[in-house]
Amino acid sequence: MPIDFQSTPLQRGVSVRDMPLDKLAHSSTVSPEDKVKEVSRQFESILLRQILTEAQKPLLNTSLGKSGASAAMYQDLMTSQLADQISGQGGLGLSHVLQAQLGREMGVNHSQSEDAS
Repeated sequence: MPIDFQSTPLQRGVSVRDMPLDKLAHSSTVSPEDKVKEVSRQFESILLRQILTEAQKPLLNTSLGKSGASAAMYQDLMTSQLADQISGQGGLGLSHVLQAQLGREMGVNHSQSEDAS
């Protein structure tokens, strides 16, 4: 039986959050509203990652911080996860503003009820 690479995220057990942006952009199974919502969330997450990385630099330069490649990798993973968690829970609110703006520009209907989910 051939593998269906064009299946929906729900059919394969993959959420929209787990899809790479290039796959998300070209997916015909994901609604435009979900695409705009996910792109907005990921943008906020990237921005938060940059802010958190800069905010942690003074801490990492003290005796509390550890040096080395493994410590840097751990710190980067921790920062990425923290940024994803913050943006997934509403974060700075930037994703909601960006989602509304992108939705208007793309002609996608965006309702406040979707924000609560």
